[in-house]
Amino acid sequence: MIGRLKGILVHKQPPWLVVDVHGVGYELEAPMSTFYDLPAVGGEVSLFTHYAQKEDSVSLYGFLSEPERRLFRDVQRVSGIGAKIALAVLSGAGVDEFARLVQAGDVTALTRIPGIGKKTAERMIVELRERMADMVAAGVAVGGAAKGAANVAADPLSEATIALQQLGYKPAEAQRMARQAFAEGDVAETIIRKALQSALR
Repeated sequence: MIGRLKGILVHKQPPWLVVDVHGVGYELEAPMSTFYDLPAVGGEVSLFTHYAQKEDSVSLYGFLSEPERRLFRDVQRVSGIGAKIALAVLSGAGVDEFARLVQAGDVTALTRIPGIGKKTAERMIVELRERMADMVAAGVAVGGAAKGAANVAADPLSEATIALQQLGYKPAEAQRMARQAFAEGDVAETIIRKALQSALR
């Protein structure tokens, strides 16, 4: 229904962002792989979108690249996986890393992503291995996200902790991960990226 949006980024706080398109503000949920490369608030942004309608809600998801959107959709084809876990996959691993983990059959690393247990990780490997191989072969996987411009939050550590909870980590775990990843001068996106990378190790 809505496949792409181009407008001004007026708000961003993981996992939510708002894009103003000719006076209409679209609220979207996005993975951290997209947040890392967003411009500062006030900058122009173009996002691929995925529209989802359920009985009691309508959701719009945003992605900076087509491979991210494709992976978001592919992951949800696996039995028992919904949008929340699909976002956690992209936030925790990104396209390239997830494709590598699936092709390598790395159940242990996949279970470190919130919401994914051993059986789900095994199903993902069986059901997505061929798709991931096709993505890599076609060269559509994107490289590691570069650090984009970001607004300095009043308290980046708190913002990062809240974002990690939104991704499915328990409050105490999210707080521990954020604190261990934090370095003086880090913005929230940097703390989240470091915390998620550590979680996969």
